[in-house]
Amino acid sequence: MSGEPIGTVVLRRVMRARDPDEAHRVSTPLELLFDLCFVVAVSQAASQLHHALAEGHIGPALAGYAAVFFAIWWAWMNFTWFASAYDTDDVPYRLLTLLQMGGVLVLAAGVPAAFDHDDFTVVVVGYVIMRVAMITQWLRAAAEHPQGRSCTLRYAAGTAVVQLGWIARLWAPGAWAYVTFLVLVAAELAVPAWAESTGRATSWHPGHIAERYGLFTIIVLGEVILGALTGVQTVLADQGLSTSLLLIAIGGLVLVFGLWWIYFTGPEAVLSTVRVALTWGYAHYLVFASVAAVGAGLEVALDAATHHAHLPDHAAALAVAVPVAVFLVVLAPLHRLTRSGAVGHGLLVAAGAAVVLALSFTPAVLGLGGAVLAMGVVVAATLAANLAVAQRRGARA
Repeated sequence: MSGEPIGTVVLRRVMRARDPDEAHRVSTPLELLFDLCFVVAVSQAASQLHHALAEGHIGPALAGYAAVFFAIWWAWMNFTWFASAYDTDDVPYRLLTLLQMGGVLVLAAGVPAAFDHDDFTVVVVGYVIMRVAMITQWLRAAAEHPQGRSCTLRYAAGTAVVQLGWIARLWAPGAWAYVTFLVLVAAELAVPAWAESTGRATSWHPGHIAERYGLFTIIVLGEVILGALTGVQTVLADQGLSTSLLLIAIGGLVLVFGLWWIYFTGPEAVLSTVRVALTWGYAHYLVFASVAAVGAGLEVALDAATHHAHLPDHAAALAVAVPVAVFLVVLAPLHRLTRSGAVGHGLLVAAGAAVVLALSFTPAVLGLGGAVLAMGVVVAATLAANLAVAQRRGARA
C-alpha cells in the first residue's frame, strides 16, 4: 500500500493483498451499499417466485428461481471474496464496484421476463456486466501483486471463459438450455477451486468473510419482513383483519426471528482452510435462497388464506415449510463444520425440519394460519432444544 489507511479514499493505490490476520477487519460502507443493491435483485426473484407459486406454476417457478438466484448469489460471492483479499478502496476500485452494482440492477430488471417467458437475455446482460468488472479487478490484482499473479490470472481467465459460455447459451435450443445451464454452473463453481489450487491462495480474511455472510443473511431476512408486511397491508386494505391473517402474520414473525436466532447463535464461524471456506460459501446458496423463499411462501399463504391463490392450502403451507426445512438441514452441518452455532445434536435439527414439513399437511385441521404459526413454534422449540443440549455439553466440558 502507499501508506494511507484503508478508508481514506485516494485517487490510486497499488493493489496488494490484504493481511488475513488484520485486526478489527469489518465490512466497509461500500460493501454494505453493494449488498443493498443485490438485495433488490433478491427481492425481485422472491416476488416472482411468490406470483408463480400463487398461480400454481410450481415447476417453472422453482426452476426460474434457482437459476436467477444462482446468478445473484454467485456474483455477490465472487466480489465478497475478492474484496476480502484485495480491497484497496481507491477510485478505480470504487468505480468498478459501482459497475457491478449497475449490473445487478440490470439483472433485477430482467427477472420478470425470465420467469414469465423463460427469456434470460436481460439477466445474462446484467450478469456479464458484473463479471466483466470482476475480471478487470482480477487482472488489476495480477498486474500489481506479482506474488499472487498465478492465482489471480486463473480467476480472470476462468471467469472470462465461462462468461462466453453464458452468452452462447442464449441460443441453446430446447432441452440444451437446461443441460448447458448445469454445465456452466459446474464450471463457475470449479473456477475458485482451480484458481486457489496454485499453492498461492488469495489472502481472504476469515473473520471478514464470516461477517459478510452474516450481514447479507440479515439483509435478506429484512426483505422477508418487508415482503410479508406488504402482503399483510394488501389483505387488510381489501378484506380487513381476520384470524387466519393474524396467525400467519404472527407465525411469519416467529419464523423470521427463529431463523435469525439459529443463524447467529454461538461463536463466529471458523474458516480454517480453503476447503472449509469454499464449503461454507457454496452452501450459502441454499441458505440465502431458502431465507428469501420463506418470504415468498408467507405471501403465498396470505394469498391462499384470502382465496387469491390457485393452489390448495396444503400446497401454500408447503411453500413456507420447504424453505424453512432446507434452512435447518443445511445450516446445521455448516455450524458443525465451522465449529460455530449451537447445534446440540443433528437429530434434533432433522426432527424439527421433519415436523415443520409434516405441519404443511395440517391446514384442514389447524387452518392455514394455525399451520404457519405451529411451524414458528416448532422452529423455536428446535432452537431451544439444541441450545439446552449444547449448554449441557459445555457444562460437562
